[in-house]
Amino acid sequence: MNQELIDIRDQQKKSWDKFSPGWKKWDEVTMRFMLPVGDAIIDAIQPFVDAKILDIASGTGEPALTIAALPGVDKVVMTDISEEMLIIAVENAEAKNLDNIESVVCDVCELPFKDESFDAVSCRFGYMFFPDMQLATNEIYRVLKPGGKMATAVWNVPDRNFWVTATMSVINKNMELPKPPEGAPGMFRCCQPGQMKTLLENAGFKNIIEQEVPTKLDVGYVETYWQMMNEVAAPIVAALSKADDAMQQKIKEEVLANVLQKYKDGEVAIDASTLVFSAEK
Repeated sequence: MNQELIDIRDQQKKSWDKFSPGWKKWDEVTMRFMLPVGDAIIDAIQPFVDAKILDIASGTGEPALTIAALPGVDKVVMTDISEEMLIIAVENAEAKNLDNIESVVCDVCELPFKDESFDAVSCRFGYMFFPDMQLATNEIYRVLKPGGKMATAVWNVPDRNFWVTATMSVINKNMELPKPPEGAPGMFRCCQPGQMKTLLENAGFKNIIEQEVPTKLDVGYVETYWQMMNEVAAPIVAALSKADDAMQQKIKEEVLANVLQKYKDGEVAIDASTLVFSAEK
């Protein structure tokens, strides 16, 4: 990889390592939030007896842990650029007494596996952060066996993801943040129509299917939502770090009002929308 891609990778690694304690703290909430997405990925790759599965951008372990627990699955290899996140994933695997799972710290753009090593590949919410999405897709294709399936989830358009925009819209209204370069890693990098299909086709994949998978971030109370977003969402923390105390308080009050306007009863279960893509080698 060129130096620019290496710099992006290193920045991503640093960020995920930094926020790993927050993801560990909120693991139960986030895993419940992402469960329908993981289920859709598993349905798409259809793990079978004696299958060897590669899970990319595993984070704290899902959907790798659920796949490893399926009857007869031979092995699941969890990968991530963040060693700190994988440490949590391994702890979660041990808590579930899974002995058919292993972890490898690596970059998806340079997978340390031989050609045609895996029967299927899963990847939940990793694509939007890859340094080079086409290179990553090519690598996934390379390590898949002929006929093998892959499935990945990305976030749908901002208008369908109030759980993010409820906060970021207020931050953008109150602060002049530099606009990220076009195509830079970010939450909504992969939501443009046809983009993921083109990446998969260019790598050689066929039988590409796209489906929308809705879910809800159920945090119970609006204050819980604010606390969680400040402990797991790197862009929000980065933006607020540039604001003084008064501005931070103003943003918080406006975000809480923004959420409560939509969820007037105070029970906060915020709508979200994802896109799951599956394909075959």
